[in-house]
Amino acid sequence: MRDLTVDHEEIARRLREVRDRIANAAQRSSRAPDSVRLILASKTQPAEAIRAAYDAGARDFGENYVQEAVSKREQLRDLKDAKWHLIGHLQTNKVKLAARTFDIIQALDSIRLAETLAQASVSPPMQVLIEVNVGAEASKSGVAIRDAEKLIESARDKLEIAGLMTIAPHSESLGDARRYFAELRQLRDRLAASTGLALSELSMGMTEDFEVAIDQDATMVRIGRAVFGERNK
Repeated sequence: MRDLTVDHEEIARRLREVRDRIANAAQRSSRAPDSVRLILASKTQPAEAIRAAYDAGARDFGENYVQEAVSKREQLRDLKDAKWHLIGHLQTNKVKLAARTFDIIQALDSIRLAETLAQASVSPPMQVLIEVNVGAEASKSGVAIRDAEKLIESARDKLEIAGLMTIAPHSESLGDARRYFAELRQLRDRLAASTGLALSELSMGMTEDFEVAIDQDATMVRIGRAVFGERNK
């Protein structure tokens, strides 16, 4: 039964606007618009809202909680080509379920988690992004910048490490966000040189700062509110 509280036309309109903003930001940085992948952050949104976005052309969805994603994937099992990203912290006791539920884990932040994921993964190896705590915030998960290479070297033979992810510290200044995104880009370049891995993905930028992230070479932006509206509680 269709959820009448979800405005499909409004979600489609907002999605078009966000795509236009992504394309314009990419062009300002002399990049191709299709070099930036839009991940719709769908935490707490109903399955019908995800379906509305899918019908409007979205294919990548990011969830913060494993159990919530399991429920939504079951309700949306007919969306065969949708890709599901875990963009929230992953506890080791949820790893087996997460490995069956998500196509990409954007939250690898410890050697222990890497080992647990490797044990739970099937062939081919699980694709992951290393989450880096660029702001060294005690309230956020993510590996410290100084420990990122050690984590990569520990996990590279067990998992497919596609790149890096970060959540910039909250700030009213886009200049602050730009500095953190530049730091992640520079870290990626150093790690790619030292490890020999491509690390081609940079997942950074959300509703309030994604255009700045694109300027700093983001290949994935995680946007929820600008498409779905305010989160349901």
